[in-house]
Amino acid sequence: MQERRSANRLRTNINVRWETLKTQGRGFVCDLSSSGCFVLSGGDVSQGELARLDLRVSDEMLTVWGTVVYNIAEMGFAVRFLFGGRDEQDFMKAIRVLEAAANES
Repeated sequence: MQERRSANRLRTNINVRWETLKTQGRGFVCDLSSSGCFVLSGGDVSQGELARLDLRVSDEMLTVWGTVVYNIAEMGFAVRFLFGGRDEQDFMKAIRVLEAAANES
């Protein structure tokens, strides 16, 4: 099976607090890349919804915005990130720190 994603993925266990216009919740980001993530959480979200994610990465709180790509009932949902300027730079820096830590393990 051919990989469809263009960005490298990183298996993680990052605490996340998320919010959409309709609902909010907490969970874990288990799969992360520079373009999106998968959130393990039982929240009820819909494809195309705008979501805000607050991630705890290396003792720092990062807020990222994205759109819900798909959801799996009672399991979680995938988000494609929406970035602009400085936010993307800060996020990419955090991704590099996580990748370096994973490579040391």
